[in-house]
Amino acid sequence: MLKQAGDEAFMALAIEQARSAAEQGEVPVGAVVVVEDRVIAAAHNRPISLGDPTAHAEILAIRQAAQELAAYRLTGATIYVTLEPCVMCVGAMVHARLARIKFGARDPKAGALGSVYELGRDGCLNHRLEVSAGLMEPECAAVLREFFRARR
Repeated sequence: MLKQAGDEAFMALAIEQARSAAEQGEVPVGAVVVVEDRVIAAAHNRPISLGDPTAHAEILAIRQAAQELAAYRLTGATIYVTLEPCVMCVGAMVHARLARIKFGARDPKAGALGSVYELGRDGCLNHRLEVSAGLMEPECAAVLREFFRARR
């Protein structure tokens, strides 16, 4: 189990990724995949720049992690995400067999890990995710607020 200080350091990296997304005009969501206290992948939202509606931070980080490990199963991995993942992203996490997800801000409009849906830990799927919500939530939420405030 990762120590809280480690969790915060990994989430800080995800926040850096989210800020990179904002600088590129993408919705600021960042994700980092960690195995045995080592970052193996980091990504941010890129659906606009890639012209790909599936290019969410989580999907891109999972793809990178799978390439890094040369495996499509990411058992034992933890993903840190600045925003509660959507249905598509939770589905990818389940298929990748990620062990844990730790996210920052809740998403009351599309969150699939408690806010709108309860996927990946409700027992209905063939894999369960260990979910921790609210890690550095104020910092994660601030990045999103600043981004949308600047656009209104």
